[in-house]
Amino acid sequence: MIEMVLAVAVILYLSLQIEDRLKIPSPLSLIALSFVAHLAMPEIEFASDAENFAAIVLLLLPVLLIADSLELRLDDLKEHALSLFYLAVVAVALSVLAAIMLGDWLFGQYNLTVPAIIVLFAMVLATDPVSVVSIFSKFELPHRLKILAEGESLFNDATALIVFVFVGLYALEGGEITGEYIVRTSLVVAGGSALLGIVIGGLGLFALKTTTNRIAEMMIVILVGYGAFYLAEHFYVLMNLLVEHSHLHFSGILACIVATVTVHHWMTQAIDEGDLEMAREQRDLEAASAAAGSGKMISGLLARIKVTWDEKQRHLRTQEDIQLLALVANTILFVAMAEIVDFSLLLHYSREILVMFIATTIIRALMMAKFAFITNQTDKMTNVNFRWWGVLTFAGIKGGLSIVMLSMIPDSFPHLDMFKAVVIGVIILSTFVYALILLALISMNREVFRKEKEAEAH
Repeated sequence: MIEMVLAVAVILYLSLQIEDRLKIPSPLSLIALSFVAHLAMPEIEFASDAENFAAIVLLLLPVLLIADSLELRLDDLKEHALSLFYLAVVAVALSVLAAIMLGDWLFGQYNLTVPAIIVLFAMVLATDPVSVVSIFSKFELPHRLKILAEGESLFNDATALIVFVFVGLYALEGGEITGEYIVRTSLVVAGGSALLGIVIGGLGLFALKTTTNRIAEMMIVILVGYGAFYLAEHFYVLMNLLVEHSHLHFSGILACIVATVTVHHWMTQAIDEGDLEMAREQRDLEAASAAAGSGKMISGLLARIKVTWDEKQRHLRTQEDIQLLALVANTILFVAMAEIVDFSLLLHYSREILVMFIATTIIRALMMAKFAFITNQTDKMTNVNFRWWGVLTFAGIKGGLSIVMLSMIPDSFPHLDMFKAVVIGVIILSTFVYALILLALISMNREVFRKEKEAEAH
């Protein structure tokens, strides 16, 4: 166990040093260093197989979602709700339809059924918000572009998982798919997950008001995120207390995001109100300092400013602490992934991996182009120019959630080895290829993006 801690600490340290000195995003160096560490010290094992890796991802996924959700503000989500709905829901649905139409042409030799095609493509449609946030944090980008890319990365995961579980796997196991079933299930799962997230977030708000301890505040935020995730995934247990043999469960990802955003909204409100309060008190202090005999008034104002400042710093440090936890979790995730990669399997299915990577890249580019066209036809959505289209297209880096989905496929499925190779291969390719293209695009347009950000501020 000590060796594992040392390995994670060294890999994370080196990755952060590479990021600071060479400007290479940490996810790229984390993957590379994880493979090096696994080859150099094969006796250190986090995950011996894909099933254990999936368990690790499920353990770490909520803290990654919490950290990324703390980057979102409720006001931004309201302002860009229509755009995010298209990116995270409509674009995913259209991508699945495109996959169904192209499935026989791309993988004709495997005679995949429609449910199998849905399962395969749903796994590689799920994106990784950690990589996107890491890359964006190194540049000055327009706030609206960051909201679109980071928000899509978060909510896209929930949609892809719903499609995978409630459409793909359900049909793969013999369930009948109809339009009425898809609409009803989507509304129940999405609405139930969001409602559960709001309720858990509300309980978190009540708990936050009972403490001024920074560590306790961080624990509350973590409890809210993990609690919402767990209750959503095991909602059938609660239902079984009321209704016999209920199998209803919601999306843990969506519930976790909504719960965290609910808590974060209160925290950011407190910070904003604190800034306004300090500005008012500063003006009162300046006025009091000009008056005679105002020592007692000045002391009172200084005390109130200190309380407001302490509260603001506590909230900000809580966010920083959770970001640190997410960094450690992400490092463990990449180290574990390095252990389960079977290079002989990847080589054997190299053609299928390349076909899937190219196909999903083209589909995503077309979906983003359609989005850009729509946004330029209406005033209700943020206009997307050619530069933004490129960023949104290559912000679709894949992540560990895809392997969680992979672990849900029954062992009896005849094409499981091919699916494993394709999913893991696309994750590795997208992490390096997309990230490098994204870095190049942003670097080439750095000055234009900076001016766009300044224009937003005005």
